[in-house]
Amino acid sequence: MAAFYAAGLNDYISLDAIIRNNERLREALEDNLAATVAAYLGIYALAVAVSFPGASLITIVGGFLFGAVLGTALTVVAATAGATVIFLAAKSSLGGVLRERAGRFAQRFAEGFNENAFNYLLFLRLVPLFPFWLVNVAPAIFDVPLRVYVIATAVGIIPGTFAYTLVGDSLGGLIAAQERANPGCADAGTCQIELGALLTPGVIAAIVALSVAALIPVALKRWRKAKGAAR
Repeated sequence: MAAFYAAGLNDYISLDAIIRNNERLREALEDNLAATVAAYLGIYALAVAVSFPGASLITIVGGFLFGAVLGTALTVVAATAGATVIFLAAKSSLGGVLRERAGRFAQRFAEGFNENAFNYLLFLRLVPLFPFWLVNVAPAIFDVPLRVYVIATAVGIIPGTFAYTLVGDSLGGLIAAQERANPGCADAGTCQIELGALLTPGVIAAIVALSVAALIPVALKRWRKAKGAAR
């Protein structure tokens, strides 16, 4: 991470950089689809594994290059792989530092994981209230099975991933429209495109609804438990 920032490569992880290099990205895809897919998977998995903060922008690139459906599928695979690397590292003898760092914050998750690990982890994935690295490490502390972790992670990140991938999928049309209104703006980096305007209320509402649905089994279990105790 230090070397990455020291080399100034973080300047390439921005919406302006995507817009400036959109033609080069398209050419790379057309010249060698397999290599581009492999590079995207590798870069994304590595970014997640080192908890790089620019993963959402890489997701947008995935939508821009591969479209909403394929882009979502590739991103889910890569993100799950990267998250699984952290999970396995935290469970190993090499994960002492990770567990120590997360332990101060992870105790707030204890009851949820003990009650229903799958649905609770699914909820944490659907609602990004906590840092991604913390949600990657906390299940290892509470001995969540690898299979449960992988499935809940893959399913839980789909809505958010799809939302950002849709943004990327529509980016090409927005760049073309900006170029018509202001020729040369892409290369100059002066195209005015706001990400916030692309995350529609409908997409946000769908993510919230899925997050609530993930908690229904947990709520029912607690209600039955409380009802049994009252008797």
